[in-house]
Amino acid sequence: KAVSEKSVVDAAMGNETASRVAATPEGMILAYSSLIIMALVPIFFGSFRSIYQNDNKDNPKNREKMGSKDAALFPFIASGCLFSLYIVFQIFSKDHINMLLSTYFLILGVGSLSSLFFPVIDKFFPTRITKIKYSIKLQQEIEQSVKVVDFTFTPSNIIAIIISSSLGLWYLLKKHWIVNNLFGMAFSYYGVEILQLSNVATGFILLIGLFFYDIFWVFGTDVMVTVAKSFEAPIKLVFPQDLIQNGLSASQFAMIGLGDIVIPGIFIALLLRFDRSLKRNKSVYFYATFIAYFCGLLTTIGVMHIFKHAQPALLYLVPACLGTPLFIAAIKGDVRALFKYDESEVKKPVAANETDQRQAEQSDAEKKDD
Repeated sequence: KAVSEKSVVDAAMGNETASRVAATPEGMILAYSSLIIMALVPIFFGSFRSIYQNDNKDNPKNREKMGSKDAALFPFIASGCLFSLYIVFQIFSKDHINMLLSTYFLILGVGSLSSLFFPVIDKFFPTRITKIKYSIKLQQEIEQSVKVVDFTFTPSNIIAIIISSSLGLWYLLKKHWIVNNLFGMAFSYYGVEILQLSNVATGFILLIGLFFYDIFWVFGTDVMVTVAKSFEAPIKLVFPQDLIQNGLSASQFAMIGLGDIVIPGIFIALLLRFDRSLKRNKSVYFYATFIAYFCGLLTTIGVMHIFKHAQPALLYLVPACLGTPLFIAAIKGDVRALFKYDESEVKKPVAANETDQRQAEQSDAEKKDD
């Protein structure tokens, strides 16, 4: 659900200030190199983290995976949300809308950053301090039953929340691009980690649907670009092309939507888990598609500068991310295994070995005899 809200304004990867003085070649190289790195980092680390989420069946974050029906409906839901935002921006004041949206994403961003900062901060404290735990219990009586909510936290949690809240306040007051990117990368990381596709076929349905969604809303109308430029919330990564000239107060930004990171990212993460299922000690599908994604970003930037128009990044990312694993699977003879791989199936627990199973059967038989 979280991704659908962010991805409605994704895709438009381009120059936000084309009408201003052209940036220097050095500034443009720095800006787009930084955007590419910021896009690759959450996908890479989020993919490996998704393995833990997938294996940890008891984790509440791992309760549901996106199925084929959800994937098929996603582009239509995203289109409805996108057009609704476009209408809202045409009718109401952008400042008021952005204040509401910024506050909403600020809360999400503080939570995401706190979760990222916590393990880092935890390493700086001795064990005797990290073991300290505080607890707040809230009780509510509902029809003769008591509902208890237990909040447990550590000193590291408190420090992480203070730091994240301070950054959030800075963003709310200044809308600074550095904090925007911190929040955006945190959203992307957790999106790739938590949002998981049930199988490869679902990934194909989702990416192909968003491929046409992206093309229509960027080339067919001005809706995507208008919303992306009007939306002042950390749902895109930005980097100033005039940083060399103007320093941290630079204002001529290049940008990439979080949807262009998270959507291909969850598919790439699925391929990493598929690699692990093959037990070949090599992550060929993951690394090859990861490199293909990188090449897709380079292509998007190149085409954008040739035609001087914002480009739907998924137009180039989807063929790269889908074509690469298909090509490798065809060479290795893994096409059937690729499309047969399904994480939605719940496997029944199996006895540790045949001896344990026979002992359990004998024990049951003895109980019946008694």
